[in-house]
Amino acid sequence: MRIYVFKEGLARLATEEYEPPHRDNLENLCMHLTNYAINKDNPNFEFNEDENNMDVGHKRSMTSVLELLAEQGHDVPKLWAEIKDILVKTIVSA
Repeated sequence: MRIYVFKEGLARLATEEYEPPHRDNLENLCMHLTNYAINKDNPNFEFNEDENNMDVGHKRSMTSVLELLAEQGHDVPKLWAEIKDILVKTIVSA
């Protein structure tokens, strides 16, 4: 079996800064979910209307998100290794 991983994609970001769930914020879906249908109506939602500039807004290219993570000092190769590990385990379990 072979698994092919396309390294580009779409990253959806929540429109509210994340806080761990607790009694006072459980109803704030825009904090805990990244669904476009939920976040698009939030006043904080930023649309990106420039397909050549994929590092703005709440829907971004995966490449731009990984570049941002690298700039912040995160180990992106390690993250990709973990993603691939999860993919393999998911396919094997099916």
